Amino acid sequence: MAMSTISVVMRLSRKTNSLGMVCALRSMGLRFSSLADASNGSGEPQDVGFIGLGNMGSHMATNLLKAGHRLTVYDRNEAVMQTFAERGATVAHNPREVADASDVVITMLPSSPHVEEVYTGKNGILSNVGSVRPSLLIDSSTIDPHKSRLLATKVAKCKLLPNSKKVVVGEVPVLLDAPVSGGVVGAQAATLTFMIGGHQEGFQVAEPLLRAMGSRIVYCGGPGNGAAAKVCNNLALAISMAGVAEALALGQQLGIDAHTLSNIFNSSSARCWSSDTYNPVPGVMANVPASRDYKGGFSSQLLTKDLGLAIAAAEEAGAAVPLGGQILEMYKTLCKAGHSTLDFSSIFQYYYSGKSEQNPTD
Repeated sequence: MAMSTISVVMRLSRKTNSLGMVCALRSMGLRFSSLADASNGSGEPQDVGFIGLGNMGSHMATNLLKAGHRLTVYDRNEAVMQTFAERGATVAHNPREVADASDVVITMLPSSPHVEEVYTGKNGILSNVGSVRPSLLIDSSTIDPHKSRLLATKVAKCKLLPNSKKVVVGEVPVLLDAPVSGGVVGAQAATLTFMIGGHQEGFQVAEPLLRAMGSRIVYCGGPGNGAAAKVCNNLALAISMAGVAEALALGQQLGIDAHTLSNIFNSSSARCWSSDTYNPVPGVMANVPASRDYKGGFSSQLLTKDLGLAIAAAEEAGAAVPLGGQILEMYKTLCKAGHSTLDFSSIFQYYYSGKSEQNPTD
């Protein structure tokens, strides 16, 4: 692609909506192909690469193995890779080795810099002189929508190697941004919601594979729209969790126990996921992070990162997010106080000074 074309694409990624970006890419000759042979979309076993085996990724990769897919994995944590080797996965030494062994690669990483390193760094997925084997790349990380669109542009400039199986037919690979919602519990139970941005034909090919890990797959539009949906979702999540925690802590101070108040919330207009599924008060609900000292969930530092992405996206779009800015400062305070690795619902106890309650069934 000529440099003038590259500059046009860069401007389009900032100034147009993502569906417009897809049309622009097509007009420049970056044409995406029609669907692959039906057998590739039937859920039959595929050679799948998975990079990022943390709290979420490890469960997602496990569900792919359960579905019968042939898995090649990479993570900096050698112990977790050994665990997957014992389960039958092939272990790679870097992201490029994963790509060389796979027809589809899924990445689940903590932040934008991690994604950039895995895709474009030394021994990254795209490091083989712009040629790759996988025709479908799926990034489930939560990153900045603009950076997701830039990455989609970089992927579209690559070529497929001769040994590519072309699960999406064409001469260039396709990148989908596919962040998830549902937390560790959803990842373990394969009930995640996937928010998909990218070319729709790539989405249609990816959907059967994603259903091994999630129960709801939502197409949001062109490149970056999945990432945009995710930062909006997490902005609302953070605000609702803080609101529920604040109200429950106030209730305790006014003499209303959290069990009673939560039951009222969950049968009235205050009902939300943070009250009826992920209650932040220790002792109110089993099998949530609040019931295990706020360990093993979605960390406050990751939510703080996601709030920062939402604020940055809002600033670029010229949108007002005053509640988001205030909640971000609250979570920064929580992290500075030494609670960054605890689940984000710990805001109830460590920001609002809420109290644990005995489960009435104990």
